[in-house]
Amino acid sequence: MPYGNFPPQILPPGSPSDKVPTAPPGTIFVLGPEGGYAVPASRYTLLFGRDREDVHVPVGVDDPTVSRRHGVFTCTGPEGDWWMRNTGRLPIELPDGALMLAGHKRIIEPGYTPLVINSSKQRSHLVEVRLVDTEDRRPRSSTGEDTVDPETVYELSPQERLVLTALAKRYLDGDDHYPLPLTWDDTAEIVNASPYATKRWTNRTVANTVEDVRERLHRRGIRGLMRDEVGVNVGATLSVNLIRELLKTATISAQDLLLLGESD
Repeated sequence: MPYGNFPPQILPPGSPSDKVPTAPPGTIFVLGPEGGYAVPASRYTLLFGRDREDVHVPVGVDDPTVSRRHGVFTCTGPEGDWWMRNTGRLPIELPDGALMLAGHKRIIEPGYTPLVINSSKQRSHLVEVRLVDTEDRRPRSSTGEDTVDPETVYELSPQERLVLTALAKRYLDGDDHYPLPLTWDDTAEIVNASPYATKRWTNRTVANTVEDVRERLHRRGIRGLMRDEVGVNVGATLSVNLIRELLKTATISAQDLLLLGESD
C-alpha cells in the first residue's frame, strides 16, 4: 500500500486499540483516553502529553504532574524505525517494568506496547502504541499551565544526591534495559572523582549514606527498603527498590549526572 493512500490521521476517542484501520507496514498507532493518531513510516514527529492544544495525543490533561509534552515519537523516513523519547519530568514505565527517564530514547518494536505514566497522586495514565509489522498490514494484538513537580519528591542533601546518583548511574545512563546498582566500591570511586565531593568517600561511608536514605523513606511508609521486608537473599534488592522509588518520583533524574561531571 503506497504511503499516499494512508496519510497521517486522527483516531477518534474510544477507538479500540485492537481494531484500527488497515495500514501499511511501519505505520504507528498511538492511542490515549481522548483518541489518538496514526502515521505511516515517514519523516514525522508525533507528540503526546498534557497540552491537548499542542500535541497529537492528549494524555493526563487534568494531571499537572504530566508534562505538557511528555513524549515524542520520531521516524526519519519510509525505511526508518520509530523511536520514542521521554521529554517529560516523570518516567515512562514499559511493559517489562523498565523505566524510561527524562531524555532517554528507545526504539519501538513491532506489535503492541503499553506505556504508563505513574502520577504522584496514585494515578496512572496509559498510552497504547501499535506498530504494524512488516509482515502484516494490521497491528498486532489544565492543558496550558506549567508542569508542576510531583508531590512525593523526596528531599536529599547535596552529598546524598551525589552518592545516589553514582549508585544509580546505570539506570540514569539509560543504556541498559535491565540495569543494576553499582557496587559500593565503584560508587565510592565515582563520587570521589566528582568535583562536588566534599570529603573522601569509602565503601562504608557510601553504604551508610544509602542506608540512611532507605531508613528515612521506610519511615514514610515506603516498603521493600528493609531486610525483613525482602527475605533472606537480599543481594542488591534493597538498593534496586530504593533507586526505583527515587526514579518513579523524579527525585533523581538523568540531569543529576552533571554532578558526576557528565551530560544528561
